Amino acid sequence: MPYLPIEDHGIVGNMRTVALVGINGSIDWFCYPHFDSPSVFGAILDDQQGGHFQIAPVNGTDSVTCKQFYWPDTNVLVTRFLSADGVGEINDFMPVGPNLNQNGDRGRLIRSVSVIRGTLRFRMVCRPAFDYARHTHELTIDARGAVFNSSDLRLGLAATVPLSADPNSNAAVAEFTLNEGETAVFVLHEVPSGAGCGPVIGPHEAQHLFEATVGYWRRWLSQCTYTGRWREMMLRSALALKLMTFEPTGAIVAAPTASLPEGIGGERNWDYRYTWLRDAGFTVYALIRLGFTGEATAFMDWLDERLHEQDPDEPLQPLYGIDGRHKITEEALSHLSGYRGSRPVRIGNGAYNQFQLDIYGAVMDAVYLSNKYGQFVSYDLRTKLRRVTDWVADNWRRTDLGIWEVRSDPQPFVYSKLMCWVALDRGLRLADKRSFPAPRVRWQTIRDEIYEQVMTHGYNRARHAFVQHYHTDALDAANLIMPLVFFVGANDPMMRNTIEATMQSADRGGLMSGGMVYRYNLAHSVDGLSGEEGTFDMCTFWLVEALTRAGQIDRARLIFERMLGYANHVGLYAEQTGPSGEALGNFPQAFTHLGLISAAFNLNRALGG
Repeated sequence: MPYLPIEDHGIVGNMRTVALVGINGSIDWFCYPHFDSPSVFGAILDDQQGGHFQIAPVNGTDSVTCKQFYWPDTNVLVTRFLSADGVGEINDFMPVGPNLNQNGDRGRLIRSVSVIRGTLRFRMVCRPAFDYARHTHELTIDARGAVFNSSDLRLGLAATVPLSADPNSNAAVAEFTLNEGETAVFVLHEVPSGAGCGPVIGPHEAQHLFEATVGYWRRWLSQCTYTGRWREMMLRSALALKLMTFEPTGAIVAAPTASLPEGIGGERNWDYRYTWLRDAGFTVYALIRLGFTGEATAFMDWLDERLHEQDPDEPLQPLYGIDGRHKITEEALSHLSGYRGSRPVRIGNGAYNQFQLDIYGAVMDAVYLSNKYGQFVSYDLRTKLRRVTDWVADNWRRTDLGIWEVRSDPQPFVYSKLMCWVALDRGLRLADKRSFPAPRVRWQTIRDEIYEQVMTHGYNRARHAFVQHYHTDALDAANLIMPLVFFVGANDPMMRNTIEATMQSADRGGLMSGGMVYRYNLAHSVDGLSGEEGTFDMCTFWLVEALTRAGQIDRARLIFERMLGYANHVGLYAEQTGPSGEALGNFPQAFTHLGLISAAFNLNRALGG
């Protein structure tokens, strides 16, 4: 089965895992039961071995018009097939909601296939490849469906149509015809030994679960307090971010996929199914802006546990497992070919034991905002945060590997120093806001020392711009965040110069291409990796916000609204945008969606929203 473009997918999920559903009706990525569990379907990383679960008209999709959309204000995905013979559609969803949890529905993936007009014949192929296609499975077919039994996981596929076994691929297959008004239902879920494939769900019960799930998403979305411009895109981004929260612990994943390439055929392929303190901190800010304070509270509880585990003399990790585990060993899966030949395919992430100073600013800013707009910081958490802030005061002068997690030598990255300033500044603000005891004079003295150092050594007078680190004249789009965290005013000449330098084309030393921003210029920055990459979507949104704060509203709006046109057909973004406008990197990406929310919120306010 040929690879679909990354952007030709939507996602469904249950705040534990997600499934990527292609516009051709194929589930090409699904880890079970959690985001970071081994994949069951992984065709997006190897179209031959990875495994997939496809439902489509028997004649394929070449002679059929395929459309895909979300049921309004939900994470229920509809894939529609339009042909001369009729119109059919698949409703894909994972049941969510308090009542459904009690009934054990949380782990189900439901695919309800209907014909709206005419008559269509469909073919279903369910071919799992357990443990990233490293484990084989036994297939059993009975009157109600199929059971796939591997050494670590047993999944049942209950169906309202008869299934058979394909001996060549060890897949469950079916061909069935539906007339106008008829529905077939497929339910994939974990089953205990001896239980067969589990109970079959008929069209009536599937409709009940569909309506309950629609109701859940609409009730959640009704908490949104945003009423300004671009509300539909804001809500879609919020729904995507909600799908990337891990409800049992409050953790937030950076993306639900692994090893989708930043450059086709290259080695920049990473596993993002974990919780980065930086990404999660920014996500908390974005959700709070829209009124979703419950997610911020849940993440604070998760963060509290990580700080409780922390050795006071050791730095925080940049990322943790969604269950809080500390070790995220990186491994290359040599048996998988990678998306369109992009190798190596990596699971785990070696950045977990990198030294990154900027994460402290993201953490302290998230706590400050959560305290301001959500619940008060407890005394116990405040004590831990004081310890963290003291650690930053003692260690901020060290070199590190930075926000972009370079795999080369540590450097005095400007962004890292900036975020150390943010950590101390927010520590001071939090202490003043809640009258907490703190070594204010020491923190303020060090905060001011960081400020003076960044302004003296981080700004290159020859380039007229803040640069990537103290020993280079190369630019870094991460510095666009300076006015966003109130380090320097957006109208300060040094910041205005930085914005203008960034907006020059890449061949003129800037970071811009086609109205979008590279995170840095690969020709002038040594990150320890080979290959090319696309423009970094979040950095484009940072530019929009920096321009907005500088009062260049019309300019900001043009860039923002052009960027909206690079969302995929269901409003989702990957990490990067390639030279042909294609999505690159893991998908969907929390960084991009939270950047969109922040940029839209502040631009709308500047326009009089």
